[in-house]
Amino acid sequence: MCQKHFGSFFSALVAVKGDIEWTREQPRYFRSSANIERGFCALCGTPMAFRSPDGIEIAVGTFDDPSDLKPQVQVFYGERLPWVETVFDIPVRDGSKDAAAQDGIVSLQHPDHDTEKESVTRNRN
Repeated sequence: MCQKHFGSFFSALVAVKGDIEWTREQPRYFRSSANIERGFCALCGTPMAFRSPDGIEIAVGTFDDPSDLKPQVQVFYGERLPWVETVFDIPVRDGSKDAAAQDGIVSLQHPDHDTEKESVTRNRN
């Protein structure tokens, strides 16, 4: 399911206990199965959340500074692609040089830190 929702080989999520307050706009939701809803940004389509009867999990990449959101558990570990364990061992290329070389590329994604409000959530507990 993560592959279909995130378009990637896994997702990193933060489980939220209690109520949350969205400080910009509420995500839109797609019911992906009987008890699961997938939240996404209605403006750009970015996957943002996983909502189930057990609560909500927020995609780590949606936070302005996810550096202190270290993963604590792996779910569906047996379903991972076989090369995931070695992906960080392959050669690295600086993609910023590729983007800088392309004239006229202007990102329309929502920029980070552009308002006084936090960009995604604030835990209200």
